[in-house]
Amino acid sequence: MTSPNNAYVGGALDLSQVKARAEARQKAQESPQAGAGGIQPFFTVTEANFDQDVVRRSTEVPVVVLIGTARSTQSEQLKSDLQELASQGNLSFLVAYVDADATPQVAQAFGVKNLPTVVALGAGQPLTNFEGAQPKDALKQWVDTLVQNVGPQLKGLQSDAGEPQPQEEEDPRLQEAESFLNAGDFDGAIKVYNDILDSEPDNVQIKQARDTTILLKRLDPANQTDDPIAAAEGDKEDADKQMRAADAEVVAGAPEKAFERLIETMKATAGDKKAQIRERLLELFGLFDANDPRVLEARTKLASALY
Repeated sequence: MTSPNNAYVGGALDLSQVKARAEARQKAQESPQAGAGGIQPFFTVTEANFDQDVVRRSTEVPVVVLIGTARSTQSEQLKSDLQELASQGNLSFLVAYVDADATPQVAQAFGVKNLPTVVALGAGQPLTNFEGAQPKDALKQWVDTLVQNVGPQLKGLQSDAGEPQPQEEEDPRLQEAESFLNAGDFDGAIKVYNDILDSEPDNVQIKQARDTTILLKRLDPANQTDDPIAAAEGDKEDADKQMRAADAEVVAGAPEKAFERLIETMKATAGDKKAQIRERLLELFGLFDANDPRVLEARTKLASALY
C-alpha cells in the first residue's frame, strides 16, 4: 500500500500535454541518456525527451514508465528491479523513469494518484498500469507478458540514425497489418490477419497476431468507461464484465487469474453465454505457448468444468 505521504494527485491521462510542451522547446541535439547506438534500456524522462524517447519509442517497442520519487522506498525498489530487468531485456522493451519531484509536469500528464505508479505504453497509448510495490518475480512475469503480447504488434526498435536494430526477420505480409496498427486501426489489421488465415488456417503466428490485436482493441481506452477488474469484482454474475476483466488480467501479466475467472464464471452460466466464455478462454489460451504450464493447468480445469 502506498504511503499517504507519497500521494500524488493529477488529472486525466494526457500524453499530448507534455508532448506539445516538449515540441515548443528547442530540443537538445542529443539526449543526455543516449549511449552507444543512441538507445538505453533505462533512462530518465524530461520534457525535452518525452516525445521522442517515450511516446515515439512506444510505437517501436513497449515502454514501461515508472512514475516515482526518491522519498518512497517502494519507488526506489521498483526502480532498481525495473532497471535490472531492462538491462537483461535485449532492448525488447524500455523503462522510462519519471521523477515526480524533479519533473512534476511530466508526472501530471499521467494523472497518477499515488507513487509509485507504473504505466505500460504501446503504439503511443497507455495499455495497463498498477500502483505500489510488486514482488520481483511478479514484475518480471508482467513485463514478459507485455513483451510477448504487445511487442510483435509494434514495428521494432530503430536507432537514432534510423537504422533497424538486428532482429528476427518478420513475415513481409505483416507489414500492412502493422501499418494499420500504427495508425490505430485495429479493424484494418484484423482484416489483414483474417485474409491470411483464410488461406493458411494453421498459421499459428498469424492467429496469435490477430487474437492479440482483438484483445488490444477490446482494451483500447476509447472503449473503456471504467476499471474492468473493479467492475467485475462488483458484479460477479455479469459474464460480460468477467470477460472484460480477464482481458485486463492477461495484459497485466496475470493470465492464470484470467483463466480461473472465466472457468468459474462458465460454471455458473449455461447456453450461448457459456459457449461464448469457452471461446474467449480458447482465444486467450492461443496467446501463449501451448506448453505453458498455466495454459495446461487451465485446460485441465476447463475440461472438468465442461463435463
